[in-house]
Amino acid sequence: MRTAARFLFALLLAPAVWGQTVAINGTLGDKALLIVDGGFPKSVALGATHMGVKVVSMQGDTVVVEVAGKKMSLRVGDAPANVGTGAGQPASGNRVVLAAGPGGHFMSDGQINGRIVRFMVDTGATAVSISAAEADRIGLKYQNGDRVQMNTANGVVPGWRMTLNNVRLGDVSVSGVDAVITPASMPYVLLGNSFLGRFQMNRTNDQMILDRRF
Repeated sequence: MRTAARFLFALLLAPAVWGQTVAINGTLGDKALLIVDGGFPKSVALGATHMGVKVVSMQGDTVVVEVAGKKMSLRVGDAPANVGTGAGQPASGNRVVLAAGPGGHFMSDGQINGRIVRFMVDTGATAVSISAAEADRIGLKYQNGDRVQMNTANGVVPGWRMTLNNVRLGDVSVSGVDAVITPASMPYVLLGNSFLGRFQMNRTNDQMILDRRF
């Protein structure tokens, strides 16, 4: 039991293989408000470092950051960018360990067709659910998909069904994942059973472990 507990603890502490995500929430004088790995905004002064991300320069709403010797230019309000040294590495894992966040929800940064998104696990959703605004941002051609009618709290609304080439969570990548795109605004991409169904799910208190089925 102790060995298993230590193994799970190590998984939780292990950095994501595909790198950190960084977004700029705003600027104030010589400080930038950094959001690293989906956390709370942190005010970081010019030349200072937060969670391995250094603020190199600032001009208007553009901030240059440096991670592991690599520089990247980010703009206020842009989607989170993948800046870690592992960015672009192939996903080869078979297990994802998630920790519950505020409200008991399981959330994590991930990728759809190589573009970074923020997921929230939703075991009640049949498919991965994406707002039209988010689908536009990551370049999905959902208008070419099948038109569907979706039941919402505000009645029946039109939507689209399509198949995503690739969905990645941590070091696990899944191909051919069904998704629905809705005109309704959503703060997250709902990670539904078209993805979760590929895994054996086990939840213990505030941890969810996804083991890939074979």
